[in-house]
Amino acid sequence: MADSTHNLPEAKSQTTGATVRYEPDPEKRWYVFRASYGRVDKAADLLTADDTYTYIAKRYAWKYLRGKRCRVLEVLIPNLVFAYTTAEQAETYVKRTPELSFLTYYYNHFEQDEEKKNPPLIVPEGEMLNFILATVSMNEHIMFVQPEQVHYKSGERVKVVDGLFRGVEGKVARVAGQQRVIVTLSKVGLISTAYIPTAFIEKIEK
Repeated sequence: MADSTHNLPEAKSQTTGATVRYEPDPEKRWYVFRASYGRVDKAADLLTADDTYTYIAKRYAWKYLRGKRCRVLEVLIPNLVFAYTTAEQAETYVKRTPELSFLTYYYNHFEQDEEKKNPPLIVPEGEMLNFILATVSMNEHIMFVQPEQVHYKSGERVKVVDGLFRGVEGKVARVAGQQRVIVTLSKVGLISTAYIPTAFIEKIEK
């Protein structure tokens, strides 16, 4: 489990300037929301302005805009916003906040509740913090990958002990011809770090 919570970024609303620090709270969970039509930044602004810590994974990418090669910031996992909040507040955002009419739950399609419905997806806290550590640098080589793109070297869990991804835990794999560490985000997918030298990796003893 990631332990560098002091390195987590502040959530900041671009429209109001409000900032929210991540503070562990036994009443809160990491909910996953889907914002339609790519309005993840708008959703994050509104949630942050309401004092809810939010996170959107992004990375830099090189693209051609009007014939010129530009470095732009893009969302790593399309349409997904992660919010640390209570069940009651999450329900209010999705069902009783007109300004967030474009926001819905991202459902857990691997489980069913007592009514035989898929419940809203909640990401375990340690897993979420590890995911943030793996993506907070917004490095252009971070990838959201499919299982068929990943070629694991072994089933052993490792920890990155140096460099840009220090503190990240996962499994070593080859992706796009490079050695990287793969982070699992339950029911969402796999995230690959950039290239990690072997000297920066330590096996986690069971």
